[in-house]
Amino acid sequence: MMYKMKIGIPALFAVIAFSTGCKYNKEELLYPGNPQPSACGTVSAKFSTDVLPLITSRCAIPGCHDATAQGGRVFQNYTQISDAKDRIHVRAVVEKSMPEGGALSAAEINILKCWIENGGLNN
Repeated sequence: MMYKMKIGIPALFAVIAFSTGCKYNKEELLYPGNPQPSACGTVSAKFSTDVLPLITSRCAIPGCHDATAQGGRVFQNYTQISDAKDRIHVRAVVEKSMPEGGALSAAEINILKCWIENGGLNN
């Protein structure tokens, strides 16, 4: 009986520690420099003035999503960008794996995130 208690109590503490250990981790503390999106109520994100210039300067560059489509898709107009908005959200906002030249700034991520969350309008 004592042998079971000697193993059981530390095992119980280990289970409790591992199951609750990550509960209060904050991503910004774990991954410093990883930009966090803001609430979209405070971010103006219009396609013509915000999204298109961002995509044109950071994504639709030679060798990527320009007219040659070496990046798999062309991002030159609203229809092309809107059709890919879910993939753009995953790659640029969530995974931060695009563009290949380096992650977008927090402000750029907020523009894409909020434009997409607000319906990806052609405004």
